[in-house]
Parts: sequence; C-alpha cells; structure tokens
Amino acid sequence: MNKKIAITSFSSISPLGNNPKDVWENYLSNKHCFTLQQLDKQETPVAALDADSKQIVDQVRNSDSKYKFLDNSVLFALAASRQAIKNSGWDSEAVFGINIGSSRGATDLFEKHYQEYLETGKAQTLASPTTTLGNISSWIAHDLQSSGPEISHSITCSTALHALLNGVAWLRAGMVDKFLVGGSEAPLTDFTIAQMRALKIYSRVDLNTDKWPNQAFDLDKTQNTMVLGEGAAVCCLEAGEKENAIAYITGVGYATEVLEHNISISAEATCFQKSMKMALKEISPEDVDVIVMHAPGTIKGDLTEYRAIQKIFTPIAGTKLPLLTTNKWKIGHTFGASGILSVEMAILMMQHNTFIGVPFAEEQLQTKPIKKILINAVGFGGNAVSILIEKA
Repeated sequence: MNKKIAITSFSSISPLGNNPKDVWENYLSNKHCFTLQQLDKQETPVAALDADSKQIVDQVRNSDSKYKFLDNSVLFALAASRQAIKNSGWDSEAVFGINIGSSRGATDLFEKHYQEYLETGKAQTLASPTTTLGNISSWIAHDLQSSGPEISHSITCSTALHALLNGVAWLRAGMVDKFLVGGSEAPLTDFTIAQMRALKIYSRVDLNTDKWPNQAFDLDKTQNTMVLGEGAAVCCLEAGEKENAIAYITGVGYATEVLEHNISISAEATCFQKSMKMALKEISPEDVDVIVMHAPGTIKGDLTEYRAIQKIFTPIAGTKLPLLTTNKWKIGHTFGASGILSVEMAILMMQHNTFIGVPFAEEQLQTKPIKKILINAVGFGGNAVSILIEKA
C-alpha cells in the first residue's frame, strides 16, 4: 500500500459485551455465548446481546422520538458509532465519511410490516424508509451530525470488510481524511432462521446436551453447525501515522470467483487464495502471525478456507501455517457484521499479545509476539476480502 491507514478508534456491541474490557474477558473464557430462543416455531440456539448491551440499545431508541420506529440493525450501529466517535478524538468540526453496511438490513422490521400487510391489506407510512438498506448510514449521519459522504451496501457476509475497503480507498485517494466504517446485523428472526434451515446449514446440535453448538474450525465435523448471532462494530480510519493509532491496515485484498451454485465456493476457495495473496503483496506469508478465519461452522465453508490457507502459506514443504482461529464458535455468524467483529478480535489479540484459539480444536502454541494478523471474510456470491493489520 502506498499509504498507511490508521485505526484510531473501535467500538462494538455484541454478545461479548459493549466495551473492550468485557469483550476481552469473554474471549479469555472458553464458554460460548449461545442461548435458546423460540424462533421458527422451535427452540433455536442463537447468540443475542447481553442484558447490559440491550439496555444501551433501549437508551439509543429512546434518545430521539424518530428512533422508536427504527430496526435493531440501525440501533445497534448507532450505539457502536456514538462510542467510536467519542473515543476517536475527532472534534465537532471534523468532516468524515460513513460506510456502515448490513447483509440483510432491517429484517425484523420488514417481517413485522409485511405480516401486518398480510393481515390488514395496508402498509404503514414508514414501512419503506425504515426498511431501506441505506437507512443505517443515513441515520448515523443524522445522529452524529456529520457532513461527509455516507454509503450503505450489502455484500452478504463480507459486507463490513467491504466497507473497510471503501474507507481505505477514499483515504488513499485523498478525498477525505477520516472515515467511519463497519457493519451491523440483527438477524434473529423467524424468517431468517427458517431460510438458514432451508439451506440445511443451521446447527441441529442440541444446546441442552452438546457443549459446542457451532463447531467452527472443526474440519472433521459431519454436519453443518452454523448458528446466528447479532451485533455491530465500527472503527475510525485516518490516513497516515497517528499518535493515537491502535492498529494499522497495511494490506487489503479482494476477489470474486465464478460460482456453480448460489451459495457455493470452490473446493480450494479460489477467491480466498486471490484475496489473501493480494493482501500479502508487501510482505512474506511467513511474517503473518495469526489468521482470523471466516469459518462459519459449515462443512464446506470451513474446509475450503483451510485449504486456501494451505495453498498460500505452505508452498514449500515444511513451512508452518500461522496460528488459526475464528470467533464464530463463541458468538455465531453475524452475517454483515462478522468481518469487523473479527477485526476487533485481531486488535485485542495484538494489544494483549495473546492468541485466542478454538477450545475444541487441536492446541496451537504461540511462540512469538503477535504483530501481524490477517482477517478473512466471504459471503454468498464468493465475495472474499482479506485485511492485513499490524500492531501500532
């Protein structure tokens, strides 16, 4: 890259908590965040926000009369964005861009409005504006009173990392000096769960009898074990070296592969091979200490990404792979927010110089300081993104 991009602030709200201390303490625990909820007419394992985080979301909802009509996907993003800006040191005159994406957008609100339409034959006045995908960044811009560009998009499960790509591109082009990027998802709804079950990828593991509902990174599993989670995370990006940087983005990669099926990915995840190779353009693969995998907990998703990593990182016999991990065994798949929550995990591992592995996987020993981490994300359509971050 021809210019360092500094991450100067980060904030999230997820099943792990809503502040760095709680999030890190949860990562140090080998307990997952799954509970059972009645969804799609049956008890379903999901990763929902904790009670304290739900209270924060309620405070946001009640802070403006207009917010009472917004979907949780917007409210989650508002909560995270307020805290990120508060921590950023940006003054009230700062001009910054906003790109907060979501894979599915206002899922819960859309389902409720549509159900009401089926029952009454009428649509609510605010049904359209409050379920339009672009309303996430628009409401954040309103809430923060920003005057820069605002972008919303959906690129399925790689949405948040595509937002980060956009921020990097704008900053490298010199069009703005600051950008707020991230993703938000509130997918714990009946219809969303039903869709995942129809694809036969949702976990059927019994939470009452089995310890690990989502077996992400178990490469020997014989059934799909994806579990959904909710949350949002955002980070503040600035061009160049900054005294308050908490990490630097030093490589970005992206790729899309030709698919044989709507949700398929090739046997060796060609898209990931290309995106990782692009992100590592400036450094040797041997310099990467950790990879935070996408690894959604599906048989094919986990295995093909692992094969792609092998292709890139072990071209010479005997070369060791970096330490490999994922957070989906703990918080589930948060769709469009998943990539940026993986970035949070990476930043915390670097700050604490401590590798967080998958408890039921083969133990991997940390033998050197964690300075460079690669983060992967991919979604339906084979839209892979890889981000290389380095310790500040």
